[in-house]
Amino acid sequence: MKTFDRYLWYLCLLCFSLSGALAQKVGTTSMQFLKVMPCARATAMGDAYSVLASGAEAAFWNPGGVALAQHQELSATYINWILDSRQGALSYATTFGDLGAVGLQIQYVDFGEFEETSTRSEYMSNEDHPGITGRTFRPFSYLVGLTYARNMTDRFSTGITVKYAHESLYNGSRALALISTSAGMEKVDTWGSGLLFDFGLRYNTGFRSIRIGASVQNFGSEIKYAKEASLAPLLFRFGGAVDLIGSDGLFSVAKENRITLAFDLFQPNDYSQQAHMGVEYEFAEAFALRAGYKFNYDYENLTLGAGVKHTIGAVTLAIDYSYGSIGTYLGNVQRISLGAGIQ
Repeated sequence: MKTFDRYLWYLCLLCFSLSGALAQKVGTTSMQFLKVMPCARATAMGDAYSVLASGAEAAFWNPGGVALAQHQELSATYINWILDSRQGALSYATTFGDLGAVGLQIQYVDFGEFEETSTRSEYMSNEDHPGITGRTFRPFSYLVGLTYARNMTDRFSTGITVKYAHESLYNGSRALALISTSAGMEKVDTWGSGLLFDFGLRYNTGFRSIRIGASVQNFGSEIKYAKEASLAPLLFRFGGAVDLIGSDGLFSVAKENRITLAFDLFQPNDYSQQAHMGVEYEFAEAFALRAGYKFNYDYENLTLGAGVKHTIGAVTLAIDYSYGSIGTYLGNVQRISLGAGIQ
């Protein structure tokens, strides 16, 4: 009975967070970098990763999966994003046995260098380059998060993450801006920051290899830039995964080969409902091929990737790569991840 009460409490907490997400109208949100997800394995499978995320990588996707960390795990991802922007992500997870597991995540985004423009008369009078000041600036964003997760039973795990997110639109400093014609020029903050929370759970049904999971990400107050404020992108994921072929395969039992199918429903608060589907083939726990598809996206759709894994003594090393198409004009996005686990 106590176990049931725990399940109910955590499910109520998740539903409470979800109700806030569903109550928001589709509209503008801040800190869009929070929707650019790391981990090449996950993105190669079309972001269908709410269930499969475990250990260090789960810090970015579903805090409940951090509880599955095997001793110590480290994951690092580099993202070659659109328009010369770049993103790096690092996560670490370790387990403390029955006391639970702890995860740490760090993300940093470099949006590249921009030329500064101004409507002030001394710059607009330049006939060759009207409005160009000759100065440049570099917007950036970063996030630091701490996760606590625990296996409530041998099948059910849950977790919570607290994150501090910061985004600078202009070199991290204040700037003069024309707020309104009546107020004239005024110095305003060109950055925004705030605390955000993630909640997640993961459940193994016990029937073959069917697993389900859910998470709510970026739950928090509005982020203010200058005089305006808006919410961070609040994201809800609910999904399932099953091994079609494998040691506990739904259709066939195999020792060396595994084929996993995953599907996620994805609901952001600034867009209509979307869906993610992914498949992974793995041979001898050493080599993997992956593919995925994103539904109801303006530009993103097909994703592909591969990975290799090798164990040396007590250390397991992994390298993963993913490719995603984002339309004719934006081209593609590529990610590479390195992982290490110590048994």
